[in-house]
Amino acid sequence: MRRFMRPGPASRPSPERPRTPGRPGNLPAELNRFIGRDDELAMLVRQLESARLVTLTGLGGVGTSRLARQGAAILQDRFCDGVWLVELDSLREPHLLDHAVAEALALADHSGRPVRAALCDHLAERELLLVLDGYEHLVGACADLTAELLRRAPALRVLAAGRRPLGIPGESVRPLLPMNAADATALFADRAASVVSGFAVEPSNEAAVTELCDRLDGIPLALELAAGRLRALSVDQVLHRLDDRFRLLTGNARGTPARHQTLRTAIGWSHELCTPEERLLWARLSVFAGQFDLEAAEYVCSGPELPADELLDVITELVAQSVLMRVETAAGVRYRMLDTVRAYGAGWLAATHDGDRLRRRHRDWYLGLATWCELDWFSSRQAEIAARIEAELPNLRVALEQSLESAGDTHLGQYLAGTLWFYWVGCGRLSEGRHWLDRALELESDHDDARLKALWVAGYVAVLQGDTVGALGALQECREEAERTGNATAAAYALHRTGCLALVCDDMPRAEELLRGALIRYREIGELNSNVLMGQVELAMAVAFQGQLADAVRLCEDVLEVCEDHGERWTLAYAQFVLAFAAWSRGDGGRARALLEECLAIDHTFHDLLGAVLAIELLALVTLGEGDAEEAAVLQGAAGRIWPSVGLPLFGSRYYNQPHALCEEQARERLGAERYERCLRAGGRLDLDTTVARILRPAGQVPAQRRTVRITPPPTNEPAASPSVSGGETAG
Repeated sequence: MRRFMRPGPASRPSPERPRTPGRPGNLPAELNRFIGRDDELAMLVRQLESARLVTLTGLGGVGTSRLARQGAAILQDRFCDGVWLVELDSLREPHLLDHAVAEALALADHSGRPVRAALCDHLAERELLLVLDGYEHLVGACADLTAELLRRAPALRVLAAGRRPLGIPGESVRPLLPMNAADATALFADRAASVVSGFAVEPSNEAAVTELCDRLDGIPLALELAAGRLRALSVDQVLHRLDDRFRLLTGNARGTPARHQTLRTAIGWSHELCTPEERLLWARLSVFAGQFDLEAAEYVCSGPELPADELLDVITELVAQSVLMRVETAAGVRYRMLDTVRAYGAGWLAATHDGDRLRRRHRDWYLGLATWCELDWFSSRQAEIAARIEAELPNLRVALEQSLESAGDTHLGQYLAGTLWFYWVGCGRLSEGRHWLDRALELESDHDDARLKALWVAGYVAVLQGDTVGALGALQECREEAERTGNATAAAYALHRTGCLALVCDDMPRAEELLRGALIRYREIGELNSNVLMGQVELAMAVAFQGQLADAVRLCEDVLEVCEDHGERWTLAYAQFVLAFAAWSRGDGGRARALLEECLAIDHTFHDLLGAVLAIELLALVTLGEGDAEEAAVLQGAAGRIWPSVGLPLFGSRYYNQPHALCEEQARERLGAERYERCLRAGGRLDLDTTVARILRPAGQVPAQRRTVRITPPPTNEPAASPSVSGGETAG
């Protein structure tokens, strides 16, 4: 018997190639081109080399049937007894399964034996590939038959395509995800060209086509149905009507299975195959946006009909049926629904009249999550917290919307927007944080504490963005109201952030006074967290700018000690920045570089744009001192590209701008204006990841030996280089 072999690249047939003449089998030729899925096809071929049963699973319309047939077409020359397709979509009675397979195999047996016995005898000595398509409504019967056939026919291989695994020993499961962006666009363009002569993706419609493919989740069926609508609509018109996607995406192509003629029917077929508990959970899970974890689902979706301790089993079934996708993330195992699947579930949730209650539970869960993450930010789990909030951001946005749009819940929105301060400023989300804070503060609330928190956080974000007027207004209101209501915590934070504002506005004596006052208040109320430590870093900056470098170093070394005790990394980076400035000011460029590189690595981990760009600015000056004026200019160009994403470059401060100006002046003098500008433009083409990789060279990739060229800094009581005090907690 011939050994099954991997087809070489040259053996792959064209998608339109009919069955090989003379070769047994019933695989039909396709009527249109197969687009994309190269990686999935290659994986399918490899799996069929090592496993006798390979199962492609996926949601209705995602393309399991088409991929299975395409893979079978590629492999048909490798089976001397051919490739045989069994289409089970229309079969409703499990007891007829054996007959359907026999019919597909053109097996005529008139002996009176049971059909299964005849099938086993027929396949026992044959080398063929059996393709079972659309078996999910007969999964039990199909699993029993497949297991027996594989036991009785050693040269048989089975490729199954359906919405869930068969669940038998030896099965190799390959979940099929939606198409990637490039393949989805290519598929849409190909099908659109078949209905609109001359259609092509070009600059005038590229953005609309990309958005359309994205909103349709890369589901091939949805893309083909949308392309069919171009007979009467433009791409923009189709896109604008997607809110009612199930009505829009219908078709009547002859020869297409009825359950694939509309998107609603395709997904509804999956819904019909679910148990009542699975349907109910599907509907309830539609309140989530993006990904979610098991704990969130248990809290939000459980109830008398769905006990929390049974929810895992129901989720497991929804994953098996491709309604949910299991996702491995930095925040752990999570689940997600395609938007189209979520929209279908939302329709059923609306019919239960239970949507408001579920949305409130969803909001409450994410309020609790944000509260816990804020507390845990001051710990060794900062990176984990950052990853968790990043993963939960779509759900947090929904919770914010729910709170701000619900009468009587405004204070919850204010509290949530304020509680996420560590994410807005620590993970590069200043603009979005300002958006939510401004929205929350436009609304009235009877809960003073929630509003006061939103006010000082709004002032903090405004300081970082260089919005002096906005910061001053929010912080003054917060201080006045906090004093009036006796909220000592809000008063301390408002005083602290007002000190930051003085710092970036170059009023160093006032900044020192306010920051020292805030630190005293923090001690009085027993407050210790990243904000408090950042206040000390900012105070160090203020005294450094006034020429007191030794005091600045002592303050930051104290911060480093507390950070190490608690595992805090984010504030640690800003303390290192101040220490690097002090080292550079004393002529120790090597020490300054080591501190700045560690600082930059931490900032990049948290996507802290402000901390990163401040480190890059000072590294440019250190690099110039090492004699590499070209690289210094490149780094200045890279920093210039980042600043617009942060706010006002160098806060508009003469103190913060001095190192930049000094570096520019001396680099321009050494290189000449034309060469300096060329290097600056080269740096402006680097994104942050590339810039960081350029600076943090892996061990062993050491540049030419650095030589120190002394650059005399201005007197330290004049504007000088420097860390972000405001970049501290002010940092983001």
